Amino acid sequence: MAGLHFEFVSPERVLFSGDVDQVDLPGVEGDLGVLPGHAPIVTLLRPGIVTIMRERQREAVVVVGGFAEMGPAGLTVLAERAGAREDFDRDLLASDIKDTEEDVADCKDDAQRDKLARRLDQLRALQAALAQ
Repeated sequence: MAGLHFEFVSPERVLFSGDVDQVDLPGVEGDLGVLPGHAPIVTLLRPGIVTIMRERQREAVVVVGGFAEMGPAGLTVLAERAGAREDFDRDLLASDIKDTEEDVADCKDDAQRDKLARRLDQLRALQAALAQ
């Protein structure tokens, strides 16, 4: 029986609201598996795949940034942009990659360039994951 209440929201709509068994998230400091009764944590999300597990089924949702708040009461994900893996706009992702490449090339500040380069690596990793 599912025991983790999960709310998944993007700027456009509520993507999911209900009880699940587990959710795997692409955190900025590493992947997280969230189960019922999880310790309280707030984390930023990197571009990647959110996997929702309930009733022995898996649902993959693509997320491009945002943050997650989890605790014993449940999990809430507020995504910058998200959508079902099969419906995700890969052309928009390619455009994001191109724009970020240009930003990296034009950036004069080392710290900002490093931040942009990390974001570029994350977007490319997402693109590679979607190609599989």
